[in-house]
Amino acid sequence: MAPAALFDVDGTLTDTNHLHVITWWEAFRQAGQNVAMHDIHHAVGLGSADLIAHLLGDDRDHEQDDEISAAHSTLYGTYFDRLPALNGARDLLHALHGRGWRIVLATSAGGAELGALRRAIDADDVIAGIASADDVDAGKPAPDPVHHALDIAECAPDEALFVGDTVWDMRAAARAGVRSIALLSGGIPRRNLEEAGAGAVYADPAELLERLDSEVLTDKR
Repeated sequence: MAPAALFDVDGTLTDTNHLHVITWWEAFRQAGQNVAMHDIHHAVGLGSADLIAHLLGDDRDHEQDDEISAAHSTLYGTYFDRLPALNGARDLLHALHGRGWRIVLATSAGGAELGALRRAIDADDVIAGIASADDVDAGKPAPDPVHHALDIAECAPDEALFVGDTVWDMRAAARAGVRSIALLSGGIPRRNLEEAGAGAVYADPAELLERLDSEVLTDKR
C-alpha cells in the first residue's frame, strides 16, 4: 500500500490561524468574556467546544457555549471568499502525490468552512480524502482524527506522516503512533512543538517542499 501524508489545514496549508484568533476574540467579547489573544492563539487547533472549554474552564456559563461558537462561525465566515493558502502548500501536495503518496486532510474544520479551505488550497485533484470534525467523536489532541485519516488512506501508522502546526496536532499524531512534522507557519514556537512530539520542524510548506527529497522522505524511524 502507498504511504500516506496526513495534513492539518489551518496554519499548515492555509494562513488562517490569526483570523481565528481575531474572530474568537470578538466572539468572546460579544459574550462578555475577556480572553487574551495570546491564550486564544495557543488554543487554535482544538474543535470549537474544546477550545471554549479550554479557555473558559469548567465553571463557565455553559449556556453561552453555542452563542460563542455561532458568533465565531459568523465572523470567520466573512473571510471565506479570500482565505489565503500558505506559500508552497499546493505544490507540496502535488509533489507528494507525484511521488506516490496518498494525501488526506485531518482538520477540525467542517461544513462551509472546510469547503472554503479546500478552495484556498486548490488541490482537490490530489487529495484522496478528508477526515473532518464532522466525522469523529473527539477532536485533536485525541488520536481519533488521525486514526480516521489512516482509515481513509488505507495505511498503517508506520507508513504515514502527519504534518501540522500546533501542539494539538503533534499530540494527536503521537497518540496514533504516526511520525509527525511541525510547521512554524501557525505561529507556535519550535520548542513547544518539539516538546509535544514533533520529529522535525520546518518554517512553512515551501521549506518542507524544498527539503522533501533530501530529508523528509528519507527519514526512517
